[in-house]
Amino acid sequence: MSQLQDGLGRKFHYLRMSVTDVCNFKCSYCLPDGYHPQGKPKFLSLDEIEHLVAAFAAVGTRKIRITGGEPTLRRDFTDIVRLVAANDKIGTLATTTNGYRLEQNAREWYDAGLRRINVSVDSLDPRMFYRITGENKFDTVMRGVDAALEAGFERVKINSVLLKGLNDKDLPRFLHWIKHTPIDLRFIELMETGLGRDYFNAHHLAGGAIKARLLAEGWQYQTPAPDDGPAQNFSHPDYQGRIGLIMPYAKNFCASCNRLRVSAKGKLHLCLFTEAGIDLRDLLQTRAQQGELIERLHAQLQHKQATHMLHQGLTGVTQHLASIGG
Repeated sequence: MSQLQDGLGRKFHYLRMSVTDVCNFKCSYCLPDGYHPQGKPKFLSLDEIEHLVAAFAAVGTRKIRITGGEPTLRRDFTDIVRLVAANDKIGTLATTTNGYRLEQNAREWYDAGLRRINVSVDSLDPRMFYRITGENKFDTVMRGVDAALEAGFERVKINSVLLKGLNDKDLPRFLHWIKHTPIDLRFIELMETGLGRDYFNAHHLAGGAIKARLLAEGWQYQTPAPDDGPAQNFSHPDYQGRIGLIMPYAKNFCASCNRLRVSAKGKLHLCLFTEAGIDLRDLLQTRAQQGELIERLHAQLQHKQATHMLHQGLTGVTQHLASIGG
């Protein structure tokens, strides 16, 4: 079957698959008031996830990232990992987590087939960590990072959202940490969402200044691999770790887009900041529906736009990042 491709010739081999909207942190840039369910949530079942993964794998998907909310809050998270890993067409299986359950479960998840893990750590100052996340769990999360390194994950990444006036003074601490620790540190520019215009205006910090500083200090840009995300990655001969910058407001950011998103309730999102999701759930009930599901994917991709409209302040349906999976 032909690989997923949009009208601009971009090919899509990376799926970010959300498995829950629920999160137990209250990050100021995402869920400042905490998670509030609207009715009883009905997230994708294991069978539906299996059918979804099989269809995407059949049309060229080679990398899947399990996202949320906080994906590890699902009691069957290990089963989900095992299910996705069992598909031999999926070459890379990753997840993004706040690290809350990582210390106790890193080895179990690795043994189930998970190979890459991103942990959100927005500050190395425990007090600032609490201020940003709303949870006094800094030590718990850091022990989880150590557990992931010990478990043997092929890549451990740290995600840190850049926030002017909050964690923008943390760069020296982060650099000190990765000098002798083999992790990928990724700084992510704050993106405006429907619930956060005032917050965005107060705390947005462009990554360009950090990029200039890194280059001045001898960091070297690395050419991205085919399955890499949108980060601009940098390495330094004196550091074991790497640094990545995700700058969605940079010129041509969307030109190399290679990922699609499916929400925890089975909606396809062509962009994180799209106006609406396309329902797939009606075609996830049996394996016999795979052909029709693939036809729908190909058809919808022809509607994918060249770029997001963040520069115009259009944030689409995304009220907060937990609703689609970031």
